[in-house]
Amino acid sequence: QRLIGRKAVVVAGAILVGFGLVGRPLFEYIGVSIDALRVAGGIVLFKVAFEMITAARKRRTKAESREAEDRDDVSIFPLAIPVVAGPGSIATIMVLVADSPGEPSRIAVIFGALVLVLVVVWLGFRISAGISRVLGETGINVISRVLGVILAALAVQMMADGVLGLI
Repeated sequence: QRLIGRKAVVVAGAILVGFGLVGRPLFEYIGVSIDALRVAGGIVLFKVAFEMITAARKRRTKAESREAEDRDDVSIFPLAIPVVAGPGSIATIMVLVADSPGEPSRIAVIFGALVLVLVVVWLGFRISAGISRVLGETGINVISRVLGVILAALAVQMMADGVLGLI
């Protein structure tokens, strides 16, 4: 479990740093604006938040279920991608960096915050079994729903900023 958690965090960190550094030029090359990315990222974040609030169960095809059963190493999929480095976090890092053009100190703070978040995620992976035992199923459900509401508000704000920028 420790190796899987470490590998997931390292891979997710590499993906997020990569998109933070080259995501904007890449999206500009393919003709997608940062504001469009804000709206799309907000929609994805809202979907995740809605699933957290409503405790929606994800449906998998038979092939996906079979692949999940056969897989021993879950560090890349589903932990690194899309749990840690999913569309919402990729969009967020790109938007934050894009909002800081020519400001190296602000970009350093953004990447420093990313490292801090990744350390917290890694620590969370390390102590997740103990947290689950302490909180129990009811506690986990309550926390998931509260955090879902906060994430939904963040998603709506992200979409609103993107729509205003597009207008």
